[in-house]
Amino acid sequence: MAFWKFTALRLGFVALIFVLGLFLQLGIIYSAIVSVIMAWCITYLFFRKMRDEAALALQNRLTGKAKPIRTSTEISDAMAEDEAVDRHGQLHVDADRKPRQAKD
Repeated sequence: MAFWKFTALRLGFVALIFVLGLFLQLGIIYSAIVSVIMAWCITYLFFRKMRDEAALALQNRLTGKAKPIRTSTEISDAMAEDEAVDRHGQLHVDADRKPRQAKD
């Protein structure tokens, strides 16, 4: 969540400075370049705690320390598979092989 908050903050600064640049008649390209650089500078200098929290959240997600995100469909599929294994014992599925064609 910290990553998305920091991203929204930075994009908000980009939009605000971009509109200000257009208001000052700097041109679209120059306003875009200035807004990106200024937004980076502002968030780098004044929002260190938020930036560090976002970096930590991203690091935890990418290093595998965070618990995996599972959808309700994945959870119900896993529960159904566990129930089938409990009911019928160990099931063997070989999905790597092509199905055999029936011989006539």
